[in-house]
Amino acid sequence: MKYTFMLTTALASCVCAHIAFAQGTENDEGITAANVAAVIKPEYSPYAGRSYPTRPLFGDTHLHTAVSVDAGTLNRVGQEDAYRFARGEEVLSTGGLRAKLARPLDFLVISDHAEMYGLMPQLLAGDPEILSTEKGRQWYASLTSGNFDTIFATAMEIVGSLSGDVPPIKSEKAVRNAWQAYTALADKYNEPGRFTAMIGFEWTAIGGYNLHRNVLFRGDASVADQTVPFSQFDSKNPEDLWSYMAEFETRTGSEVLAIPHNGNLSNGRMFTVETFHGKPLTRELAAKRIQYEPLVEVTQIKGDGESHPYLSPNDEFAGYETWDRSNLNGTEIKTKDMLKYEYAREALKTGLKLEASLGVNPYKFGFVGSTDSHTSLSTSEEDNFFGKHSGVEPEPHRWEHVVIQAPNPEFNIYGWQQAASGLAVVWATENTREAIFDAMKRKETYATTGTRMTVRFFGGYDFTSEDADTRMPATAGYQKGVPMGGDLPKAPAGKAPTFLVAAMKDPIGANLDRIQIVKGWRDAGGETHEKVYDVTWSDGRVQGAGGKLPAVGSTVDVARATWKNTIGDPELITVWSDPEFDPKQAAFYYAKVIEIPTPRWTAYDALRFNIKMTDNVPMTTQERAYTSPIWYTP
Repeated sequence: MKYTFMLTTALASCVCAHIAFAQGTENDEGITAANVAAVIKPEYSPYAGRSYPTRPLFGDTHLHTAVSVDAGTLNRVGQEDAYRFARGEEVLSTGGLRAKLARPLDFLVISDHAEMYGLMPQLLAGDPEILSTEKGRQWYASLTSGNFDTIFATAMEIVGSLSGDVPPIKSEKAVRNAWQAYTALADKYNEPGRFTAMIGFEWTAIGGYNLHRNVLFRGDASVADQTVPFSQFDSKNPEDLWSYMAEFETRTGSEVLAIPHNGNLSNGRMFTVETFHGKPLTRELAAKRIQYEPLVEVTQIKGDGESHPYLSPNDEFAGYETWDRSNLNGTEIKTKDMLKYEYAREALKTGLKLEASLGVNPYKFGFVGSTDSHTSLSTSEEDNFFGKHSGVEPEPHRWEHVVIQAPNPEFNIYGWQQAASGLAVVWATENTREAIFDAMKRKETYATTGTRMTVRFFGGYDFTSEDADTRMPATAGYQKGVPMGGDLPKAPAGKAPTFLVAAMKDPIGANLDRIQIVKGWRDAGGETHEKVYDVTWSDGRVQGAGGKLPAVGSTVDVARATWKNTIGDPELITVWSDPEFDPKQAAFYYAKVIEIPTPRWTAYDALRFNIKMTDNVPMTTQERAYTSPIWYTP
């Protein structure tokens, strides 16, 4: 009691002195509750005690280096230079070009292919074990021939070998050594608070149908070294990958997750309603999928996987950088009936149906973007784009070179079709492996096509217009609602969901055109629907007939590869309420933020190399961001 009294007295003396000093007079009134509250009130500093995520971290979860068996056929830049480049240092590309980012990344996952992991550097170094095999000698001779056509043909052959049943060259020792060298390098370059080198690999199943996943570890090398990458030679079935992940977590006590690639080249296989073997999807498998695959990559070099004009005919911004003629390697023509199982928005709608029948939604995922660059250089900037692989680095004719060669030339992919995209953005409490991984697990993430705009998205029932009149919308966002990736509680009687959405331009990028909210829902008859709402926009435009918003216009000077920020707004914020909400219908909502038009990477190439491309090559783009959804379940 005496100790408590003395401590209280000392505190009162400090408070009294503090008040007197602050008022500049003697304190004659003694200590009052009001005086104490005025001094020790923690809310005076709006940042004191704040525990919610306060900064977006920009990174790439999908980068390949010379260690990947396909990239390594042309790429000579290793994993260490990939880290150095991502951290902001200048490096040399395979073709000898000096390369540097405008701004460092906050985090990077080098996700080299699990299949024959680390083989290519050993092959090119003339490793005796590798050259003792017939295929090793053949590939070595071709790749060191100095003839580009021979090298490219061999590269395509090696890519094709990834769809086989057995590895053309097998060395378990080589895989383990290469994996442990990588994890040690990741630990070396991981610098908590400044740069996160998250450990991962890519599982490349049925390569031509792009059923690929990037597997990310929460832990460090000591954890990741307790396994080796699971490859499609172990199994082509994603269900077996999830079992591998479950076994790893049980054995190590550490967490792991997988991010499926954009499904636009899967020819209807990425987001199906069946198991891998064509049987009806079970509740158990649906639960396993969403447990281990909380995110989906919706934009990258190989086109956008968010939406498609055929599936969303009323969405004027559907179909950004669309690749939709065939599967990845051009061995199967794509038909329209495949599209609904390839695009993320449609998969979210499919998930609502599956939840009604199975009780679990396997497609309740969040969004990220990444590059899938095979150059070791994570470049998603339009004016700094180094291409898909090292065979199409910047040079005057790369726009017309073949990037992916198909058996039928009609389905070849050419240089100009590559998209300078994208980035993964997480709202994290700090720049560490653990904080980034945890943000991914709770789906507090968004995808961009390369821009570094800042986007907030919250859902609740009590947001008001005053919540948009603040410089810190997240304060109201977390107090009154749930962030992107979250679930709305049951709707109070007579209330519809309200959404607080805010976006701020990339500091060195383009102004904003508009913010849209995409809604998907399942009706009483079990059918799904979607609607896109323009909720706030720039320049004081007025919606026309049917709610159509006029285009923002364009300031792009294609010949000079530049633009002016004289249109659009640097930031947009609003509170929007769903005008057609039915509390009995399951639904999801996500925000899409569109920039004003800017030059595409092809315009920069045309200027720098003083060339003219054919009229079918696009020269402008409208960069965008897609937030993870917020769900409502009756």
